[in-house]
Amino acid sequence: MSACGIVSGEGFDVPKDLSASAWTVFDLKSGDVLAAKDPHGRYRPASIIKVLLAMEALEDLKLDTSVKATFEDANMEGSRVGIVEDVNYSVETLLTGLLLNSGNDTGHALARELGGMDKTTEKVNALAKKLGATDTRVVNPTGLDAPGQMTSAYDMSLFFQHAFNNETYRKLSATRLATIPGDKALEVDDFEIANDNQLIAQDYPGALGGKTGFTDDARHTFAGVAERDGRRLGVIILDATVEDSPRPWEQAASLLDAGFAAPQDSSVGVLEAEATENTLVEKLPDILDDESTGTGLKITVSAAIVGVIALIAMVTYRFGRRDRG
Repeated sequence: MSACGIVSGEGFDVPKDLSASAWTVFDLKSGDVLAAKDPHGRYRPASIIKVLLAMEALEDLKLDTSVKATFEDANMEGSRVGIVEDVNYSVETLLTGLLLNSGNDTGHALARELGGMDKTTEKVNALAKKLGATDTRVVNPTGLDAPGQMTSAYDMSLFFQHAFNNETYRKLSATRLATIPGDKALEVDDFEIANDNQLIAQDYPGALGGKTGFTDDARHTFAGVAERDGRRLGVIILDATVEDSPRPWEQAASLLDAGFAAPQDSSVGVLEAEATENTLVEKLPDILDDESTGTGLKITVSAAIVGVIALIAMVTYRFGRRDRG
């Protein structure tokens, strides 16, 4: 099986006009991967990595816990929902802003409630490892570009498979419109937000939600999930461009269409929910201290190690790994 090219199961018709450097289409219930491109290549995740922050918050915090927004929360870099300093918001409201509008302000407030950014980063890295991730290193849990921040389409598939097992996550991810409450005493009005995920906004058949992402380094990233006739499929897209290609959600929709059209037993491998002694990352030296801040991760591996990786991949019937240079 190819380490970085396209692999697809029987009956999976790979769409044309895909610009993503890496992608996966997978069955959330069985774990079968129907098709993939460079599933273990390491790329910047942008905001789709917020799925780990959301799951950590759902595990550690109560939805009705009140969190008072700070100046630092309200003025976070990047995309913001618009929470206001000194206003109290429930954890559920903060999660709604995180998942619908990719709010770095709500994400910062959640991370603060979880023990601060550094502690939260430790927690989400531990969660990623627990879920079997071998290509992911979270430097900040909001997804902003940072040296060493990386993931793969395979790992993101594991994360969203886990997230969509959670009823609250599914409910929030599928929300079309939501109200962010204000505070009359502080003369802050309520306001409404809409889901940025166009699979939801454009009524893609069976859409359950997902996550959008964009940074200068990551370019466009996307996660989407849909269910038809009891079959729940997900798609992950990394490092996509839109100059001469469809929008990321449209690329995701075409991949989901191909997945639903393929036979149910179509598969090129299975997601491993737990790390094992054969996990490929354990065969590699510590090369995670990436100092690149430009587009792409400047990680190098010797030809000998690449050969070992290919051999292990064939023996274990797992996806091969390629470190993106």
